[in-house]
Amino acid sequence: MSKYILTIEDPKKNNAGPKAKEDILYFLEQEGFERLPLKLDLDPEDTSFKAKLHKLYLGKIYIPRVLKKVKAEMILLQYPIYSTYLTNILIATIRKYTDAKLYLVIHDVETLRLFKDDHEFVANELQIFNEVDGIIDHNKKMHAWLQAQGIKTPIVDLGLFDYHNPIKLDETYTFDRSVVFAGNLEKSKFLTKLAEVDFQMKLFGPNPATSYPANAEYLGVHTPEELPKYLTQNFGLVWDGTSLTECDGIFGEYTKYNDPHKASLYLSSGLPIIVWQKAAIADFVITNNLGFAVESLHDISKRLETMSSEEYSTMKKNAVALAEKLRRGYFIKTAVAKLTDEKDRA
Repeated sequence: MSKYILTIEDPKKNNAGPKAKEDILYFLEQEGFERLPLKLDLDPEDTSFKAKLHKLYLGKIYIPRVLKKVKAEMILLQYPIYSTYLTNILIATIRKYTDAKLYLVIHDVETLRLFKDDHEFVANELQIFNEVDGIIDHNKKMHAWLQAQGIKTPIVDLGLFDYHNPIKLDETYTFDRSVVFAGNLEKSKFLTKLAEVDFQMKLFGPNPATSYPANAEYLGVHTPEELPKYLTQNFGLVWDGTSLTECDGIFGEYTKYNDPHKASLYLSSGLPIIVWQKAAIADFVITNNLGFAVESLHDISKRLETMSSEEYSTMKKNAVALAEKLRRGYFIKTAVAKLTDEKDRA
């Protein structure tokens, strides 16, 4: 079977986002998928007349010219790309010039994240989801939300994002109840309030605050490929927003539906994780004993104090076993196999 993954140049590559998409490319190439590169060099913030002409050129000439040459039975698109216009053009062109089945791997549902009050955008995004042949979403919570919005397309839950992590997996540990947080520190405003909790935290990531409380130590920024070698703590924290008592704001609310890539970073490094109990990923963590869930960050210190070395050892062993799966692309390979098997569609 001729299988392709549309690979689209993103003009905003100066963020950590591409790591998740590059890993899916890496793992699915092992399954016989080929890259189908599209150079959509369009700045979505440029509204000039020249930019509008270029957008028309991409949609009317360039994209059809590339896709007409493709003899594909299956095309996979990692969603979203940075332009809804180009997404619609891609779907229409694939339908017009190929007989390929078109599948989406959802990285983000923008209606849930950034555009819930933009009715035109919401309608367009839901239409996109109903126009493809299959969807790989994150988890049961996102699945239920999509179906509640009237999405009839077959959906398979990913479960967790895989993580290509070449750093040697260290299965040894010292149980010292240490916690690490890695991510874009600029949007993690809760970190500046850590003086109100009584556990220590190590921090990694770009855009740190000018200063942090004494119980938070900033240790610098590293590439996604290098960072795992520095993740030697007992637990990785998955948290978002401004509050210590809940994951709040746009991105905090989004955790009720998505699988944070940060969780995969920690788990692929063999670290159990701490998550908000209302986060969608909490079910996966608790069911597989990969850490623990809390209502508030204030609950962490007590949970750590009462945890035995034996209890942590079990979580650690489970995280190491899962790390092996994440490092070989188990979840995306399984989801694609289910989606393309008529018997397993949901």
